[in-house]
Amino acid sequence: MSTATLSPAPATTAADADDTRIGLRANLRHLGALTRRNLMRIKADPESMLDALLIPVIMIVLFVYVFGGAMAGNQHEYMQYMVPGLLGTTGLNLAMALGTGLNTDFQTGVMDRFRTLPIGRSAVLLSKMIAETLRAIVAFAVLIGFSMVLGMDIVGGPLKLLAAVGLSLVFGSSLMWVSMLLGMSLRSAQAVQGMSMLVMMPLQFGSSIFANPTTMPGWLQAFTKHNPLSALADACRALINDQPVGNSALTVLVWAAAITVVTAPLAVARFRKRT
Repeated sequence: MSTATLSPAPATTAADADDTRIGLRANLRHLGALTRRNLMRIKADPESMLDALLIPVIMIVLFVYVFGGAMAGNQHEYMQYMVPGLLGTTGLNLAMALGTGLNTDFQTGVMDRFRTLPIGRSAVLLSKMIAETLRAIVAFAVLIGFSMVLGMDIVGGPLKLLAAVGLSLVFGSSLMWVSMLLGMSLRSAQAVQGMSMLVMMPLQFGSSIFANPTTMPGWLQAFTKHNPLSALADACRALINDQPVGNSALTVLVWAAAITVVTAPLAVARFRKRT
């Protein structure tokens, strides 16, 4: 009579989460719990909100009162031109900060902890995007509120203002995938910050956010014309000032969709490889 040797069943980990096919309800529960964790981290470290609260104020004061008279003749006219464009650059700055935080989570072992838990992989990335989107909404509220205190007019009314904010959030969400991909591909948070700066600086200043492209040299006008931040700035400016939007909004949506289609699968694949 022979005896059968039984091997212990392997423990289920986060790496097996896809094999066990976590249901939609469980995924939503994990997403809510991780989003709450990210928001609690902000509450425990309120200094992490300083960039969202102070950078919009500093940008308005610096550009409107230092460059406004020279660029447009008076501060109010330049505020109506420049502040709508800041919606895009604020979203860009916050989106790029997401990669630094994700890189830090890998370096400090947080992702190792997640790897041992039976949670949906997508919940980890999506929860960070949701928390960053909420942070961006706070930044937009500060930017618009401070601008209105200084005298900016919302000529298009509240609905068009909300449309401009929504357009900025859509484009910023697509850039979050780029930021997360950088955060998981580079070795250190400092490297992520440096690479993000290399991406942000040409996009911000080689656009129509701060100055009319017609004053730029021909080669820079060509770059500005195809810069998605120029389309976003033009669309937000037209909505807030109640002017014809043209194809600017559609251009932003096409860019956002293209960036997401290209970078989201790469970011997810990179996350699967590292976890």
